Amino acid sequence: MKTDILIVGAGAAGLSAALAAHEAGSSVTVIEKQPKLGGTASISGGIVWIPGNRQMQVHGIEDSREDALAYFRSLDQGDIDDTSLTAFVEEGPRALAFLEDLDAARLSLLEGYPDYYLDRPGAKPDGGRALDNDLFDFTTLGDWADKIFHHGPAPRMMLRETPLGGGTGQVDPVEMARRESEDLRGWGQALIGRLLKACLDRGIEPLLDVSGYRLIVEEGRVTGATVHRDDTDLAIEASQGVILATGGFEWNEELKQTFLRGPLDAPASPPGNQGDGLKMAMAAGASLGNMTSAWWVPTLSIPDVKWEGGEQRSMPVLIERTLPHTIMVNSTGQRFCNEANNYSALAGAFHQFDPATYSYPNLPAYLIFDSQYISRYPLASVMPGQPIPDWITRADDLESLGAAIDIDGAQLEETVARFNAHAIKGHDPDFARGENAYDRFYGDRSRDGAAATLGPITNGPFYAVEIKMGTLGTNGGAKTDGSAQVLDLDGEPISGLFAAGNVISCPTGGVYAGAGGTLGPALTFGYIAGRAAARRINS
Repeated sequence: MKTDILIVGAGAAGLSAALAAHEAGSSVTVIEKQPKLGGTASISGGIVWIPGNRQMQVHGIEDSREDALAYFRSLDQGDIDDTSLTAFVEEGPRALAFLEDLDAARLSLLEGYPDYYLDRPGAKPDGGRALDNDLFDFTTLGDWADKIFHHGPAPRMMLRETPLGGGTGQVDPVEMARRESEDLRGWGQALIGRLLKACLDRGIEPLLDVSGYRLIVEEGRVTGATVHRDDTDLAIEASQGVILATGGFEWNEELKQTFLRGPLDAPASPPGNQGDGLKMAMAAGASLGNMTSAWWVPTLSIPDVKWEGGEQRSMPVLIERTLPHTIMVNSTGQRFCNEANNYSALAGAFHQFDPATYSYPNLPAYLIFDSQYISRYPLASVMPGQPIPDWITRADDLESLGAAIDIDGAQLEETVARFNAHAIKGHDPDFARGENAYDRFYGDRSRDGAAATLGPITNGPFYAVEIKMGTLGTNGGAKTDGSAQVLDLDGEPISGLFAAGNVISCPTGGVYAGAGGTLGPALTFGYIAGRAAARRINS
């Protein structure tokens, strides 16, 4: 089989790369090892974080290259490559405009959704950089509608209509029935659906159940890949190069043990993320960067919720720890963080290591809440008023609750009493919960100020669930330059090899800038990679 450009992986980065390469004049072959495409992006909220995007300009929200770079540089812990970062900031708006002009993306502002680190220069406290997908009509995909990966009911709402996006979570029943009957979907389903539709309209049909496992290198140049298809090996020649877009390695136990800085017990991503592209790049001599990091997120594992292959599925814990009448405690029954802080940064608290006990004292952790919470707010899939499932631990008093989860009940009582005394007064002197706009965004915004997230835990029965350390995906991998070319161990481009998405050392390092901080760089570097590979001949 021959093509101009081979793309390994059909998620957000791969489909973006396919469109960019095609529009630049190259023939494209996209392969995907799973029977369904879309990967992590397809089950995500689908938010895209891009500074200086077109929607900001339309709505008169000021942003600049300098603001975005200042924001990232103020957060850099030595893991950001400035060339790649600058490429993302400068090319991000162009990539998004390119996709929008092809109708491969249709995005709207998440109004008021702030950046995650509001104390840093260049941050946008009133939002604008985080964009939500409009609903997409899946009937336009024909038979391909069933070939986009998802798990559970299709999302019929736009994220901005839900509490996660600042909405109420309520849609008129007649409108919801219309969305059901017309198969209109939001979130990551809409993102991947539109990207796929744009590809199909251009004759780009991804090849499913085809896995890449070895790059073909001739005279120092990548000229294709050997892939598995129908239990046989097949060589695909790619005259202009190969683009790796295979996702991270968070489900590969050996790679996790080798590279990650701390425990990762419960990924929230699909189990297909096994590091395939990373291993292909390593075998070709790629240099690696940012390998100890991931897009961390606290997760909740419900015993009966599994992936199709039987693996435990874990869900991000976003709003539950931010709403009133909750705290998180460690195995000693003590609080250890601002529970409402952004999910990726919370890994630092979970991964705190105690040399005296030679352990991670904040793993496991527990979300503690009371009857006020359970009667008003959701917990994962459990809605207010529904029966309490047996995976939620219940007790009539806090000391008994501590005993039930094997922590010191007396210490738990003391912790809750201290928290309550301050929460009633509307402040948290221990961890400053509720003092910035981000803390309050995911809280109960019918309440003013810090009360949106602070509320005493006083009304029994009391409840607990275990919180684990998970991830939306790893963000370390092959180093690239600003043209998405993979670099070798000497920092020189490997001819014919490009990459984008979670398979690369992320251009923002370990910094999760705001909601959509993974998909913005993935779409942008997919666009950069597609254009760069096509320019090899078509410039």
